[in-house]
Amino acid sequence: MSETTTSDRPRGGRLPRSARRAQLLEAARGVFVDNGYHAAAMDDIAERAGVSKPVLYQHFPGKLELYLALLDSACDTVVDAVRDALASTDDNKERVQATIEVFYNYVASDQAAFRLVFESDITSDPEVRRRVDRVNEETAKAIAEVIHDDTKLPPVASELLAVSLVGMAHVGARYWLDQSSELSREHAVAMVSALSWRGISGFPRTDEPGDD
Repeated sequence: MSETTTSDRPRGGRLPRSARRAQLLEAARGVFVDNGYHAAAMDDIAERAGVSKPVLYQHFPGKLELYLALLDSACDTVVDAVRDALASTDDNKERVQATIEVFYNYVASDQAAFRLVFESDITSDPEVRRRVDRVNEETAKAIAEVIHDDTKLPPVASELLAVSLVGMAHVGARYWLDQSSELSREHAVAMVSALSWRGISGFPRTDEPGDD
């Protein structure tokens, strides 16, 4: 009898706990992205991972816990990438482009994990809502710190500018993707970066008067 249907996903193989968890999260990501939270089934996730349902439940006691673990990972990816972009250069024009690029790269990822963060179908759940909000809050906080340090604007003003930049970045990136735009990702990033820079450069560094 042929074993071709499962040869690429050997069932029952022993893996270290961390490796098994990563495997299960990868399988769950695909199921949740394809079907949404409500239509996703633990049976489907176990099948995609090539494990039995008891193995899946050894790592995650329920579907919500599995979804939250995925959200945590997805949120960390965005937040860490924005922080890395901000730290990659002292040139603020380049910082703006690097930060905008984070969101466009993220939505264009083959994994489509951004849908878990920005298009979740269970944002009414307080734990899900808290994680989704964390992406906007922490990315905006990181950007606000740079704005405040460079311009000496009050924290509340720096935060307003940062939140606005984050909104422009991720809303624009999702629009670009959903429209199947003829614009390349590079062109889209360049355009939105230019728009963002022309706005934020109106608040020059206090140690470099007139710098734009």
